[in-house]
Amino acid sequence: MFSYLRERFTSHLRERGRRRARLVSKDGRCNIEFGNVEQSRFVFLIDIWTTILDLRWRYKMTIFISAFLGSWFLFGLLWYVVAYIHKDLPEFNPSINHTPCVENINGLTSAFLFSLETQVTIGYGFRCVTEQCATAIFLLIFQSILGVIINSFMCGAILAKISRSKNRAKTITFSKNAVISKRGGKLCLLIRVANLRKSLLIGSHIYGKLLRTTITPEGETIILDQVNIDFVVDAGNENLFFISPLTIYHIIDKNSPFFHMAAETLLQQDFELVVFLDGTVEATSATCQVRTSYIPEEVLWGYRFAPIVSKTKEGKYRVDFQNFSKTVAVDTPHCAFCLYNEKEAKAKEKKGYDNPGFVLSEVNETSDTKM
Repeated sequence: MFSYLRERFTSHLRERGRRRARLVSKDGRCNIEFGNVEQSRFVFLIDIWTTILDLRWRYKMTIFISAFLGSWFLFGLLWYVVAYIHKDLPEFNPSINHTPCVENINGLTSAFLFSLETQVTIGYGFRCVTEQCATAIFLLIFQSILGVIINSFMCGAILAKISRSKNRAKTITFSKNAVISKRGGKLCLLIRVANLRKSLLIGSHIYGKLLRTTITPEGETIILDQVNIDFVVDAGNENLFFISPLTIYHIIDKNSPFFHMAAETLLQQDFELVVFLDGTVEATSATCQVRTSYIPEEVLWGYRFAPIVSKTKEGKYRVDFQNFSKTVAVDTPHCAFCLYNEKEAKAKEKKGYDNPGFVLSEVNETSDTKM
């Protein structure tokens, strides 16, 4: 029992270590931080719109509430100051013929309520500005304009956050594992991707990046060196008809970085395969990018994906997502080099070999038969 728990704990720590080493998580988030940035944080305030959109919901809602409450309270103080300077407050004992700048402001609370009514254009009619002082008229105009600006900016930021195409990416899912097996007589790395909505992604394009640490001939170590990985779909990797799950594959040929890997050495490799899917959302015409990643432990050699599309008796096509990431073991060469050597050997057997040392000699046949 103790050895079992120790093994589970060790595997858990190893799994946590692998998760920390990921640059891109399975759901597409990037695991990277910037340190010792010399530029001031003021540059983020210059592009305040993008900064607000990139904030998390809890910070965005805090700013949203603080912006309205802060503006209402600030203008409430200003209305209180106007009433105080004009001696409209009850503690000044104004005469019966005294005309206040704002009627029925008796203190800070009533000034805050009038500020709230003015900015959100409620207009109960109990408190109102008179024509007695120009300061109150100017403050009313200024608060009305500023209130419209704050309302437009904050409500626009909320709507833009909700309608971002980033949320559309959550309905695009990749298979948990990638597999390596033969496809069309070639050794391929296959990944399954599905669109969970019936609305399409227009102009979809799929590609990949292999991230690994390399050492140049000059001795320079490059961490997170990026190598292009071309993925192919039978219907073409441009303008996909992405209505049902697709299986994308990368041909492991002599130009592929997977060519020198084998089934026995795959887990010893240090790489991260990041897969990208770019497209345009059909409903909003906004561009969308979905990404995920695979580490060596998530690449299964000698497997293929189980079929998930079937046809019902009613003539409809049914997709069974229970088998979306299910794999089936198949006979697969343990390395790409062996597959290509096997093909070359078979081709040579069919063609035969020329023996340059072979000399054809003529033999004179004599007959000893006598008549």
